[in-house]
Amino acid sequence: MVQAAVKRTIPLAIIAFGVGLVIALFVALARMSSQPWFSAPARLFVSIIRGTPLLVQLFVIFYGLPEIGIKFNSFVAAAIALSLNVAGYAAEVVRAALESIPRGQWEAGSTVGMDYRTTLRRIILPQAARTAVPPLGNIFISTVKDTSLTALILVLEIVRTAQNAAASTQKFFPVYVVAAVIYWVICLALSFLQSRAETRLSRFVIA
Repeated sequence: MVQAAVKRTIPLAIIAFGVGLVIALFVALARMSSQPWFSAPARLFVSIIRGTPLLVQLFVIFYGLPEIGIKFNSFVAAAIALSLNVAGYAAEVVRAALESIPRGQWEAGSTVGMDYRTTLRRIILPQAARTAVPPLGNIFISTVKDTSLTALILVLEIVRTAQNAAASTQKFFPVYVVAAVIYWVICLALSFLQSRAETRLSRFVIA
């Protein structure tokens, strides 16, 4: 099960969170747009993702899409579903963090000759990150635990490995306890890293 965590669970969570965070940034910026053809699709995306269970999203991508000729292996399907799920929730976190930055910060960037992208990258995002890190850290931890659902589409992660071991040994209680402990240890490590990240980003807070 430790091998499954290293080869499947952790990489799957990292890929899903990384891709999902990039999508979330674009969705958040679209949500903030005054142009309805940007904001409306972004709102719809967030509504669909937040309004449907992750398990259903996994089934739609892995079992549903092949019916219209789009087929992915189990790992890729899981990565896509988890990435979209992360994006749907993280987009609102990112949007709230961006909107918490005073308008004067945008104006300050414009005053010194920065364009929109440069101001966003060098002034706004570093400050917004301090606000966004705690909830985004929680989303990442949740994503690690959500990888357990991918066992239902045959991804050989911790839970699937535990199911196979329990079925062959008929020792369900100790096997699933070990699986729970592995998840717990991973989440403890992630919580520690989250705390360190919050401390490092605190230097971007303007007094």
